[in-house]
Amino acid sequence: MVESYNLNDNELVLNSDLAGEYPIYVYLSENRDVLLYSYSITELLENNKVQKPLKVSNKGISFLLQSSVIPPPLTAYQNIYILGIGDKVKIETKNGKIQTNFSHIFPFTADKREAVGSYPKPSYDDVINLLADATIKKLDKSKKTFLFHSAGKDSNSIALALAKAGLQNKVTLVTHRSKGNLDESVMSEKIAKKLGFSHQVLLEVDKLESEHLDFINDYFSKAPFPCVDNLCLAYPLYAQQIPSLFDSNIIFGDGNDSHMISPPSPKDPLRTKVTSFTSKLSFFRNFIKSENIFSSLLRTPAEWFGQSGFSLKDCRKVFPDTVSVYPYWKGESQKRSNWDLFYFKSDIYSTRVISEKMIRKLFNFSEYLGGNIVLPFASKEVAEYFSSMPEEYLFDRAQFKNKIILRDLLKDKIDLDSDEVGKMGWSYDTASIVNNNWDIMLNEINNCSLWDTKEANKVLVRLKGTMNQEKKYSQLSCRLIYRLYLLSMWKNRCKYLNG
Repeated sequence: MVESYNLNDNELVLNSDLAGEYPIYVYLSENRDVLLYSYSITELLENNKVQKPLKVSNKGISFLLQSSVIPPPLTAYQNIYILGIGDKVKIETKNGKIQTNFSHIFPFTADKREAVGSYPKPSYDDVINLLADATIKKLDKSKKTFLFHSAGKDSNSIALALAKAGLQNKVTLVTHRSKGNLDESVMSEKIAKKLGFSHQVLLEVDKLESEHLDFINDYFSKAPFPCVDNLCLAYPLYAQQIPSLFDSNIIFGDGNDSHMISPPSPKDPLRTKVTSFTSKLSFFRNFIKSENIFSSLLRTPAEWFGQSGFSLKDCRKVFPDTVSVYPYWKGESQKRSNWDLFYFKSDIYSTRVISEKMIRKLFNFSEYLGGNIVLPFASKEVAEYFSSMPEEYLFDRAQFKNKIILRDLLKDKIDLDSDEVGKMGWSYDTASIVNNNWDIMLNEINNCSLWDTKEANKVLVRLKGTMNQEKKYSQLSCRLIYRLYLLSMWKNRCKYLNG
């Protein structure tokens, strides 16, 4: 459903839901006489009052290139905005025009948590029942159901909850088979068997053939927003491997890094302290290449939490309409200069990087599939439960360890030792994708009107040389090539830009 605010209506305030389960999407016409909003981005963009083709936001593209994520309320489109975790907008009419005032307040601060002495020890059964209820009530019973599963704490907590609810015959667990020692598929299959679920493995595709490109092209035509997450290209290929993903319920374990808190790494306290001073030398951003060893010293403290990308110098070569993102991240760092680092990171990381990079690819995937996305950890009930819980049950400040209660729960119920497993995740061999499909990627980039293709090719050849060497920034160089391809595919294919 699409709602509207009309000229001279009473003041309206829109607030995001608590944990980002349902972002609000807002359209404001160029002459500021039409404002529409909806929980559905496709319903909003396809509304006949939205002027199409949409226009690209230079600022939005600049953020994607330099930071890998666009912070809400901005998007990659002009006149389209997002309200995510902690966001609100006041809408009113002034001087015959619709005016908007966006603001952000992190809703999961430490002062809202109970003291450990006055809080009863959490019950594992309460957590399991809460997750089961949050999942089951969002499922469309007429559709097949898939849980994207790993060896991690989040998806296994949901799998355990669904098993306890007796849904083994109604849910299929699927996992990605990664290359190397980060592969989780074997462990995922063992857990699925132990809990009684059927299990399917999704394979990486290194060489893109015509049948793969058909799915990829269709995906980029339908995906509402650009996204440069490393796994983006894998998702349409998942649909090729398991066609029954279309029009299904798709459950993901993402969405708890805000209310369960994202601990910084052991090195982050020193990094943020040092760069609070060195980042003031921002003038040098104009002269340093993306893979320069000194580039990290020019980051603001906020940019240590999930952001990376092209240097300002390279960005200006590739994208002539580049806007520097430094003032934004400098401002976000200054606003939080006196914050506890655990909450500093959680606000920046969960409400920007997690929501608008990692979860955004899931929303895009769901829109492409015509599916029903289910994010149990992002539900209001689950977020309220964990956001009031004392820190001691959620993270260990001394060891920088997170999600203590989920670790303990899984150890107790299915003998899964998350400490022994370590930090894993679905990885994607981007270097093989770039090397094996170089001509395809280069052709797509050269056909994108956003870029100065002459300068872009110079930068790409340099990055490819670094990528294939054993250097500190070889992975970053690879990701930047891949990023330019993903953005080119969006610009060249997206129906809202080319319709």
